[in-house]
Amino acid sequence: MLHALGNKHPAHSSASISETARVLIVDDNPEVSASLASLIDEYGYQGEVAHNGRSALRRIAQNPPDLILLDLQLPDVDGLYICDDVKNNKLTRLIPIIIVTACGDRDAQLRSIEAGAEGYLQKPIDTQELKMRLRTLLRVKRLNEMLEPAENVIFTLARAVEAKDPYTESHLQRLAHYATAIGERLGLDDIALTELRYGAILHDVGKVGIDETIIRKTGPLSPDEYRVMQQHTLIGERIVAPLRIAAHVGPIIRSHHERWDGYGYPDGLSGTAIPLGARIVSVVDAFDAMTTQRPYNRVRSHSEALSQLWAEAGTAWDPQIVTIFAEWLLEQKLVPMLEHSQGV
Repeated sequence: MLHALGNKHPAHSSASISETARVLIVDDNPEVSASLASLIDEYGYQGEVAHNGRSALRRIAQNPPDLILLDLQLPDVDGLYICDDVKNNKLTRLIPIIIVTACGDRDAQLRSIEAGAEGYLQKPIDTQELKMRLRTLLRVKRLNEMLEPAENVIFTLARAVEAKDPYTESHLQRLAHYATAIGERLGLDDIALTELRYGAILHDVGKVGIDETIIRKTGPLSPDEYRVMQQHTLIGERIVAPLRIAAHVGPIIRSHHERWDGYGYPDGLSGTAIPLGARIVSVVDAFDAMTTQRPYNRVRSHSEALSQLWAEAGTAWDPQIVTIFAEWLLEQKLVPMLEHSQGV
């Protein structure tokens, strides 16, 4: 079933990616699975075999492998179902999947890509191609796993910024909650909602680079201090730049102080030129600032804060976002019907 490899020997250079990388082979043909397992071992990885879909799903759930070689045509569970299940589980979504099948039609390949598979090999397998794909995909997986701790560091920084200001306790959690509620009403999918939540949590991460005396100042900022404070949007964008989420979260961090009328910062964007996530965070950030104790303002009731949002909808804030947030506040019984009726 497999093409001749030529000079067969353990590929320890490949294994340097991870000496204990585990590759799960899901194939109901004992001859094919045994041949693949032997080959995987020769490459310096650990080959494991599941002869049907249910067994594979149990193995993946109990002890997730580093990579999966998956046959499409299994006797019990469809291979595409397994692929979709793995890719939609946050605990296993980073596991690369290579579809290995005798089926060579274009539709099967496209469906595999749609299900999230990183590779597609037709039987009989070109073992040199398999070797290269294993090495490449395992390397990418390791790099992605290295980014996860980096994200944890960034979120720790965000909490450190919050700790600088005793008046903003739980501010980030409230913003994430408010922003996600708006995103759900806008019909954003799960991925977009996660990105929005991250953006809300990280929106002020750049303040880690701002002098604490400015952040804690109880009176109005001087023009020079205000210019320094404005830099936190750019600093924050640079901080998250190395992360996988940067392309979607960076614009929220950079633009959450832009105004609908174009008089915000740092770029003077206006209207829908402001990223949607930034428009959402801008509204909920202002609302939370008005309804919690801060050194520079009195605490307003939810109704008073909503009235202020109405007053500046169309100038400071996106009118649609204000309307949606007001509807959610009404639904949660956080404001009376009278406030909702003001409209824009």
